[in-house]
Amino acid sequence: MNATQNTFSLKSIYIDFREITKARLAISVVFSSIAGFMLGIYDLHSLDWMVLLKLAVGGYCMVGASNAFNQVIEKDLDALMDRTKNRPVPAGRMSQTTALIIASLLTVVGIALLYTINPKTAMFGAVSIFLYTSVYTPLKTMTSLSVFVGAFPGAIPFMLGWVAATGEFGIEAGTLFLIQFFWQFPHFWAIGWFLYEDYEKAGFFMLPTGKKDKGTALQIILYTVWLILASLLPVLGYTGRLYMTPIAAIVVFLLGLWMLFYAVRLYKLRTAKSARTLMLVSVSYITLLQLVYIFDKFLR
Repeated sequence: MNATQNTFSLKSIYIDFREITKARLAISVVFSSIAGFMLGIYDLHSLDWMVLLKLAVGGYCMVGASNAFNQVIEKDLDALMDRTKNRPVPAGRMSQTTALIIASLLTVVGIALLYTINPKTAMFGAVSIFLYTSVYTPLKTMTSLSVFVGAFPGAIPFMLGWVAATGEFGIEAGTLFLIQFFWQFPHFWAIGWFLYEDYEKAGFFMLPTGKKDKGTALQIILYTVWLILASLLPVLGYTGRLYMTPIAAIVVFLLGLWMLFYAVRLYKLRTAKSARTLMLVSVSYITLLQLVYIFDKFLR
């Protein structure tokens, strides 16, 4: 009986930890960092597996810390939304103190691990946590510009991998940042669209016009176009070591048209279903884009 209870307790702790750190989101962010790291190294012979491991674990800690701090700050608001009311803190399975301790430990461990890679990587990781928790989170109930502010920490991971691999922030890292920065807008506005009613319960302002209207849908299209253009910059040969072959550029362009199709579809239909589809396509887009960049680098 005790063994069963202990197993259940450990399982509950694991599930709550996974939820407080938003494991699926954190893993996708870590993937972006790894992609940037692979683009930053010169070749597979120079791949340092220990550095890559520290980047992955440290990156997870940083994202997990941001999410844990966020859930402490928004505890009362999370309790109002169907999507978030069963999270550990608003549901009462985890105290605010425990969540704060977890967030603080993850911050210290994350920064320490990233610092052992190089100071710049740790600095960008720390900036990401600060912007997400201290600027983006409180702005969500004040203005739709919160999405613009949140796009900065959201765009850091892809760039962070390059900085971890090279120790430098230049045109290459800046380009990776730009790509993921523009990607944030259609992605999060799509989420804000199909979860509009739920966000409204907590008073969150996520859509640029404040409504599910043509104005918001048009801005989603415009930012998708900017995303496509930013994603094609490496083929021009002006982004330093970050270069993409014309064949890869065609693939990236087709991926962009695929996402643009669903952005235009949202403009025409303006339904929750079309917004959800765009969100899912946007996740596939950024993942496939990063894979194309990596394969193009090592197979050319």
